[in-house]
Amino acid sequence: MFRKAAVTTVSNGSYLQGQANGRLPSMDSGQPAQEGKVVLKKKVTLLRGISIIIGTIIGAGIFISPKGILKNTGSVGMSLTVWTVCGILSLFGALCYAELGTCIKKSGGHYTYILEAFGPLPAFVRVWVELLVIRPAATAVISLAFGRYILEPFFMQCEIPELAIKLITAVGITLVMVLNSTSVSWSARIQIFLTFCKLVAILIIIVPGVIQLIKGETQHFKNAFAGNDASVMGLPLAFYSGMYAYSGWFYLNFVTEEVENPEKYV
Repeated sequence: MFRKAAVTTVSNGSYLQGQANGRLPSMDSGQPAQEGKVVLKKKVTLLRGISIIIGTIIGAGIFISPKGILKNTGSVGMSLTVWTVCGILSLFGALCYAELGTCIKKSGGHYTYILEAFGPLPAFVRVWVELLVIRPAATAVISLAFGRYILEPFFMQCEIPELAIKLITAVGITLVMVLNSTSVSWSARIQIFLTFCKLVAILIIIVPGVIQLIKGETQHFKNAFAGNDASVMGLPLAFYSGMYAYSGWFYLNFVTEEVENPEKYV
């Protein structure tokens, strides 16, 4: 019988291939540690990285959250305050993740950083919560919003059937899964195109609004804090909606190993 070459792991997460005679390579030998290491191709450029961040931040949340924030704050002024605070908190989080991405050059995002800081058990619990609760719920919200917005022009005069929304949602999730499984390059190209479309949609909303403000349409800002008082239960829901709209600044850290020169771009 022939013995297969053994494989060992080292502390930095890399893998060293065994020698042909079945002996493990010595760490003290002159053999380079990087030889035979399995790595991901660095195909995420600066433009693709920016598109990933912008494309995930500008998603369904920005079109859904404003209603929830205004409803739970009770006034225009308080809703703008919530938007500002959520933006500052998201900025601090993004700066922290930029630092982590350059110090710990491993893909995985939250899981990797918890693993490095607190060990395998908290990281294992975190990734299972992500897989079983957080990610399915977030995917469902985004996908259902996608299905509803796609069908909206075809059902202007009536209510959209729930079955049609679910079918379009299932098709959208399947297409995204197939695309991401097929090619990183094509996924990045589609991401850039969708980011451009989202920016155009945002500009279509922002530019006319700014024009109206210049014309003097500021009646909604008079007594901006007048209205229904925000309840104790309403403010947390408003902050949750705001943070959900800003979420996405951490997604590039999930593919750190695929980023070209992360010290410069992350």
